[in-house]
Amino acid sequence: MSDTGEQPGSARANDLAGRVVVEYCPRCGWLLRTTWLAQELLTTFSQELFEVVLRPSSSGTFRVSVNGALVWDRRRDGGFPQAAELKRLVRDQIAPTKNLGHGENLR
Repeated sequence: MSDTGEQPGSARANDLAGRVVVEYCPRCGWLLRTTWLAQELLTTFSQELFEVVLRPSSSGTFRVSVNGALVWDRRRDGGFPQAAELKRLVRDQIAPTKNLGHGENLR
């Protein structure tokens, strides 16, 4: 149940496009980075996301999935994403027509 009292199968949940799961290594000290990126996604996609899940994982892990599709893997992609880059990857999965602001026209 979400903090708004909605179950994942509720009408409100079905109206929203996305679920993001961020797997991170707590032993590596990546909780602060993970929560900051989660906050950026929740702020940017407040009308599109149903939930952002922070999932502690094994050593060295930092992965982001949107609706089950892996969009970022620290090992595969060579480090951590910049917030703007992660927002574009998430946007492309859940709201392809959403404009992300002033930096959007530069890419």
